[in-house]
Amino acid sequence: MELILEDGTVFSGKHFGYKTSVAGEVIFNTGMVGYPETLTDPSYKGQILVFTYPLVGNYGIPDATAAIKQVQANFESEKIHLKGIVITSLTRDYSHWNAVRSLEDWMIEHKIPGLEGVDTRAITKRLRASGTQLGKLVLEGKDLPFYDPSQENLVAQVSCKEPIEYAAGKKKVVLVDLGCKNNIIRSFLSRNVTVIRVPWDHDFNKIKCDGIMLSNGPGDPTLVRTTVEHLQPFLEKSKPLFGICMGHQLLSLAAGAMTYKLKFGHHSQNQPCILVGTKRCVITSQNHNYAVDDQTLPQDWSPWFFNANDGSNEGIRHKTKPFRSVQFHPEAWPGPVDTGFLFDEFIASL
Repeated sequence: MELILEDGTVFSGKHFGYKTSVAGEVIFNTGMVGYPETLTDPSYKGQILVFTYPLVGNYGIPDATAAIKQVQANFESEKIHLKGIVITSLTRDYSHWNAVRSLEDWMIEHKIPGLEGVDTRAITKRLRASGTQLGKLVLEGKDLPFYDPSQENLVAQVSCKEPIEYAAGKKKVVLVDLGCKNNIIRSFLSRNVTVIRVPWDHDFNKIKCDGIMLSNGPGDPTLVRTTVEHLQPFLEKSKPLFGICMGHQLLSLAAGAMTYKLKFGHHSQNQPCILVGTKRCVITSQNHNYAVDDQTLPQDWSPWFFNANDGSNEGIRHKTKPFRSVQFHPEAWPGPVDTGFLFDEFIASL
């Protein structure tokens, strides 16, 4: 099997997983653990992921049948959303008390191909130099054209189709599913908050609730117009709202700001973010290709966090109303839980 980038670079290695050729957007992730959560994160829809950590598969895949307060344990959605993965070395003889099968068997079940035995450091250096590229994993004799997932409304493809209620307490939050990770739901349920999960294009203004949560999700935020249209009248009110990742970008667009595509995105579990006006640094889990241009924020909004590595915006907040959002993932899974307190602050505002 070969990984072929749109600039013509070819990396040859050994195929594993499901036997098929796929095309998508090639990105890299610097996380050391958490591949079951990463592969099931809807934010990776349409992407071919290069793992920079050389050893993948060593702790297998955990049991998928367990549930935590109505939400499946161990995974961030019901299926793998990546197009394929690229690694240096696959561990087939896994070892973990909760593992029930190998990474390769799981990938075969979900029809996901993989490439191993390649220099992932060289691939990462090329992507860092040239930026994110389109690419394809090609089996011999099974070539296909390049595919750009950012040209489609990926949020519409991964969002739930009907409202779902997760009952836990008297406080009620409407979760707009833009490609929601399960741990956002778990984070509310563990704090005894009832969640009403609605599709991306559902008019949440018509639902009686204590607050609105905008979830994470994949792709270009400017293509998710219906959600932005529903947000604009909501911002005339004063009901608490909190956004994560894609939710952060859509809130910014609704407020009147602009977004842009990063050179190679942020895909890792160790992104340092600084609270504006302080020296406080939090380590965050992230997965996004787009960012908010905080220089275009209206005067009644202000930056909340910024990335310590590249200075890009990592959060915004309204100066007088209870509207806030962050580009990173306070729900973690995988990644550090440094910013889990943001759920507590949001719930306290309900």
